[in-house]
Amino acid sequence: MTISSKTGRPLTDKQEKFLAVLFEEAKGDALVAKKLAGYSDSISTSTVTTPLVDEIAALTRKFIAQSSTKAAYTMFSVMGSKDMLGAKEKMNAAKDIMDRAGFVKTEKVEVTTAEPLFILPAKREDD
Repeated sequence: MTISSKTGRPLTDKQEKFLAVLFEEAKGDALVAKKLAGYSDSISTSTVTTPLVDEIAALTRKFIAQSSTKAAYTMFSVMGSKDMLGAKEKMNAAKDIMDRAGFVKTEKVEVTTAEPLFILPAKREDD
């Protein structure tokens, strides 16, 4: 897996490995990803993650976008189930994922006035 750096600098093999395992085997746990990538226990997790903040954010957005289809499916299966345990919690979690992926419900705002509204041009300085 080749991951490009957002800063334009090349990533080290360990950084690439860290990013590759972060959303797979490590299931989002940076400490586990650090170990899987081969970093020493003496290196702090923030030392590994700080230079990769932009890459981690981009991969997080990608992960959420990819998870949105499962969230949509969960919402529809909860709607069709009569006695699913934890349905409210699953529905809330699915809605949160959909919102973060950019699939927010549309809200319509209707504006009405009793009288017409006129917008006048700006006054000239010589008036």
